[in-house]
Amino acid sequence: MDRITLRGLRATGFHGVLPRERAEGQPFVVDVVLGVDTRAAAASDDLARTVDYGVVAQEVTGTVTGPSCDLLETLAQRIADRCLAHEAVREAEVTVHKPRAPIAVPFDDVTITIKRSRA
Repeated sequence: MDRITLRGLRATGFHGVLPRERAEGQPFVVDVVLGVDTRAAAASDDLARTVDYGVVAQEVTGTVTGPSCDLLETLAQRIADRCLAHEAVREAEVTVHKPRAPIAVPFDDVTITIKRSRA
């Protein structure tokens, strides 16, 4: 399986368990690795035979800015589902970063990574 990778997609979302997170929002960063067989697209030089990563980027950030959820796990699943809705995508690995998570000790980042594939 070939991979198309988008790193560092940024958007403000209103996700989290705390009321303040849902009221004020915060930045989220998303990395997506898409498993795609790109041979047909490469042979034909035809975008229609692969996945348009510009569209995927817009959909990922739209998911982040969309309806709120409590858990990063839920947000990551929503993003993976959106990626897998593209016919060419066979696998999706999604990492959601929450660099301003409400943690009382110094930290660099909080992430969750999930990997999903078509059944």
